[in-house]
Amino acid sequence: MKILFIGDIVGAPGRRAVATLVPKLREEHGLHFIIANGENSAGGSGITPRTAVEIFASGVDVITSGDHLFDQKEVVELLDKEPRFVRPLNYPPATPGQGSTVVQLPGLPPVAVLNLQGRTFLPALENPFLLGRAEVERLRSQAKIIFVDFHAEATAEKIAFARMVDGRVSAVVGTHTHVQTADEQIFPGGTAFLCDAGFTGPHESVLGREVEPVLRRFLTNTPQRFDVAKNDVRLQGVVVEIDEATGRATALQRISECA
Repeated sequence: MKILFIGDIVGAPGRRAVATLVPKLREEHGLHFIIANGENSAGGSGITPRTAVEIFASGVDVITSGDHLFDQKEVVELLDKEPRFVRPLNYPPATPGQGSTVVQLPGLPPVAVLNLQGRTFLPALENPFLLGRAEVERLRSQAKIIFVDFHAEATAEKIAFARMVDGRVSAVVGTHTHVQTADEQIFPGGTAFLCDAGFTGPHESVLGREVEPVLRRFLTNTPQRFDVAKNDVRLQGVVVEIDEATGRATALQRISECA
């Protein structure tokens, strides 16, 4: 099985890139399943039912999220009603929504998708290592293929978690920094790892936002409106090939395609 994971979708340019490029990538790589982080898909911050519908219509099977989960109040509808949408598992127990999901497409084995959020330089949620390890064991009774989106700032957190679950999940891919890393590898136990998938949106920017307001913020320390940029739009992510019989990754390839 080949799974495409799409790095953080930023605003309308990112959504258009997904709609334009997913059919091409599906054919080129023989994709069977697509996951995308959509936490910045609504105006560059948060996600709404409308942007989620657009992303699903582009061919994405599961949407993950992260620390911008509640930037748009409409997200509650997604959390309550959409089984293909997951938020970080380690939000407090009373938080609506789910931290993982298992999806089985026709003719394919079930795929479990788990979303976690790191705690270094991010809001202090529950411990992703303790909760993530327990959830992985629960999911292993339902699916051999388990894909983890670890949404975190610190590279050490992402690497450490992936090392901990090596051989227990198919892949751990990091999100949040919007900078694609070049450290793709398969660990000894068969878990594919990439520290950060990058982002899908305008790259003539500062992490997807117009350059000048960001510079003014750094130069003056005054509030600025960070509008989504427009140019050099790319889809970034990673394709992971997985042995359906064992759940072990056999290959992975970074993706950075111009829209």
